Amino acid sequence: MQSANLKEEIYKMKRILTGVVLVMSLCTTQAQQKTYCNPINIDYGYTPIPNFSEWGRHRATADPVVVTYKGDYYLFSTNQWGYWVSPDMLNWKFNARKFLRPWNEGYDELCAPAVGIIGDTMIVFGSTYTSKFSIWMSTNPKANEWKPLVDSFEIGGWDPSFFTDDDGKLYMYNGSSNKFPMYGIELNRKTFQPIGTRKEMYLLEPWRYGWQRFGEHMDNTFLDPFIEGSHMTKYKGKYYLQYGAPGTEFSGYADGLLVGDNPLGPFEAQSDPLSIKLGGFVRGAGHGATFQDNFNNYWHISTTVLSVKNTFERRLGVWPTGFDKDGNMFCNTTFGDYPHYIPAAGFPGTEYGVNGKSAYFTGWMLLNYNKPVQVSSILGGYLPNNAVDELAKTYWSAVSANKGEYIQTDLGNVSTVNAIQINYADQEVESNRLGKWNDQYHQYKLYYSVDGKKWMTLVDKSNNKTDIPHEYVELEKPVQARFIKLENIHMPTGKFAISGFRVFGNGNGAKPDAVQGFIVLRTEKDKRSAFIKWKPVDNAFAYNIYYGTHPDKLYTSIMVHSNNEYWMKAMDSQKPYYYCIEAINENGTSERSKIIKVD
Repeated sequence: MQSANLKEEIYKMKRILTGVVLVMSLCTTQAQQKTYCNPINIDYGYTPIPNFSEWGRHRATADPVVVTYKGDYYLFSTNQWGYWVSPDMLNWKFNARKFLRPWNEGYDELCAPAVGIIGDTMIVFGSTYTSKFSIWMSTNPKANEWKPLVDSFEIGGWDPSFFTDDDGKLYMYNGSSNKFPMYGIELNRKTFQPIGTRKEMYLLEPWRYGWQRFGEHMDNTFLDPFIEGSHMTKYKGKYYLQYGAPGTEFSGYADGLLVGDNPLGPFEAQSDPLSIKLGGFVRGAGHGATFQDNFNNYWHISTTVLSVKNTFERRLGVWPTGFDKDGNMFCNTTFGDYPHYIPAAGFPGTEYGVNGKSAYFTGWMLLNYNKPVQVSSILGGYLPNNAVDELAKTYWSAVSANKGEYIQTDLGNVSTVNAIQINYADQEVESNRLGKWNDQYHQYKLYYSVDGKKWMTLVDKSNNKTDIPHEYVELEKPVQARFIKLENIHMPTGKFAISGFRVFGNGNGAKPDAVQGFIVLRTEKDKRSAFIKWKPVDNAFAYNIYYGTHPDKLYTSIMVHSNNEYWMKAMDSQKPYYYCIEAINENGTSERSKIIKVD
């Protein structure tokens, strides 16, 4: 382990040096935000499908794919009546566009779209079970200029994806079923006619891989698991085929990974998902896509779970991704809902380190988990602490949307505040609010105080005219504060309601003590599962449990709040596992525990 520790120390030094370079580069542009926080803050549309609103009107999107084209990032996702364009993965502009033809089955918009780049052309295709859906093309998508490339694509496909190999050959993958496998086929890149017959890529194996089991508790209670959401990435001659499973409404929604030497297989299934996020404020990391930024580093965008107003109420998350020296593909969701840097020159990229956190993680910690809250009013059972409990499914609501309604959080002591995230809840949405509403907006003011008596303005967005459902503000300069107050000016719909009022920075205190008594008891009759327990740490509010099938590749973690036990159900029954744990508080993380092997 001495060698591993040395590597980790070297990696930490690289991160520090990288941070110094980044801070120096920001000195001349401090006003320009350089970080983001999941779920990403875009103007999500409202579901355009009336029968999806049996529990109430709601925002929704899922099944994202991002491609880079001529230096910009293009984001497409389900049922949005258009797509987003960004120069930096932070500031997204929506382009309205209905990719429809008269015969397109009556769908309001693209569902689970496939987006590909062939030469200098971007192509877009939506999910369909028939051959009457157009493939669209553009050489100027930034200006929203499109035309049909193929009027009626001969073969249909639900949850499709395109992949152009280095030799110019074009492939399509598709599949969304709990009975049938994911398929792949080569297409003629000029005519888009299929070459040969489609081949089976993979069928789920929940009997072996615990994370593939259907249900919030991975118990296959009432349905078999679904495989969906294909995406292909090629790296150093290897093909990494990704797929979503087991169900989009669950915290365990994840993107699995298959690895092979050819684009149509055969593939070897990897034990653990590429992307999964079982705990924390943002949960779920399934049905997504991997892409490279303008600095050639990898990222993965995926669907995150809300499922309050409707089963299919979802948001999007973006995670740093890469490949280690052995060609293992990883996606880092550790602290994935805390502030991260957007792409920039100078980051280590795929130099992941030995069990290290992503270089994109700012290190800013959550300062107000379950801390005292004061509010202007309370609607029914939507209690104030719902806004600081790190559960996106719960929210506080005021009795109105009037100007002056407020929520105030107490950090407990004077702390360094670097950033704030405001997650608005859809407490009530008009029944006619369907699709994209481009003229709606949020307005608010943020104040800070050291003593709760003298208040100073921190952020003033009383003149904002944009839709910011998951507002995230990186402060130009950190402030010292104990109290942060959010005051409502204008809501686009419903009451003033907040599902997550999250303050990030450093608590100006000691990091938590190391965890003691960490044990993992693997179930003998079902080795997909294990009971995990540890002694509580007095000065910690959460824990990260790291695990994997190799002691130096613990790339997956689970964040557990306010508890000292966890029922693990996501393992490969055929392999031994390795575990360790760290404690979390407002000032950072503890040392990790000794790695435990469980057979």
